[in-house]
Amino acid sequence: MRDLGRRLAALLHAGDLVLLSGPLGAGKTTLTQGLGDGLRVRGPITSPTFVIARVHPSLAGGPALVHADAYRLGGLDELDDLDLDLQDAITVVEWGGGIAEGLSDDRLEIVIERSETDERTVTLTGVGARWATLGDQPI
Repeated sequence: MRDLGRRLAALLHAGDLVLLSGPLGAGKTTLTQGLGDGLRVRGPITSPTFVIARVHPSLAGGPALVHADAYRLGGLDELDDLDLDLQDAITVVEWGGGIAEGLSDDRLEIVIERSETDERTVTLTGVGARWATLGDQPI
């Protein structure tokens, strides 16, 4: 998952929204750690479940990584109340499905499934014009 995050980092730009879905222990935070590695942001990147959101500034002059967790939020209004910097940062929202889609018309939705043998299946879906060519990108 960490390696996938590093590879995805090369595709991301300031203003991008990434929604991560999957069961507990699927690898959402691990994927985000890989994104942080690839983006060269200040860490460590840990689960934001209890703090709701963390900002990781870039160490390389690029965009910051905003890492949020919508698990305990009641809806888009509560997520919007966090006043996340969606324009100048790359925003990753764990448990964002069903809540965070309203933050942007353009987003990358990543669903991680974990099998009984601990293997992962990852489905990436690009939504909006920004991600129209996702299928053409090597990941």
